[in-house]
Amino acid sequence: MKTVLLIRHAKSSWADAGMDDFDRPLNERGKTDAPAMAQRLVKRNIIIDAFISSTAKRARKTCLYFMEAYQRNKEDMIAMQQLYLAPPEIFYECIAELDNEFSNIALFGHNNGITEFANSLTDARIENMPTCSIFAVKANCKSWKEFKNAKKEFWFFDYPKNA
Repeated sequence: MKTVLLIRHAKSSWADAGMDDFDRPLNERGKTDAPAMAQRLVKRNIIIDAFISSTAKRARKTCLYFMEAYQRNKEDMIAMQQLYLAPPEIFYECIAELDNEFSNIALFGHNNGITEFANSLTDARIENMPTCSIFAVKANCKSWKEFKNAKKEFWFFDYPKNA
C-alpha cells in the first residue's frame, strides 16, 4: 500500500506585480496556513516518508513548513523542477521515479494541474484545491511504477477554512 498527499502551495504574495511567477513568496496568510495544515496531519498521526516539491519558491517554502512540523531536515526535500505548473501526466511520471522505500509521500504543487491530477485518481471530485489544501489517496501497489494503474481509494480532503 502506498499513500499520496497532494498539497497545493500556501497562499502566495502578489505584492510585486513585476516579480516572476516562479519566484513569488508566501504572503502572511500562507505563512500561517502552512504550519497549521502541517500540524493537522501530525495530530492525525499521518506518516510522511518523503517530501517532494516543485522548485518554485512558494511550493518549496510550503514544503519546508510541513517538514519542520515533521522534524525533518530541509536537505531531505526532493525538489522536482518538472512539478512547476505540471499537468497530471507529469505528476504520474514524477511518482513513478520515486524510490520504493517510501510508502507515504507528500507532493507539493500548483493549480490547475494539482486539482486535475487529484480528480484523475479516484471517483472523488473537487472543483478546486484551495491554497494549502490536502487531497489524500491510498493506492493498492507495492512500487511507485505501478501507481498510475493501481486501484486507488480516496482517503480525505482538507483545507485551511475547513476548521
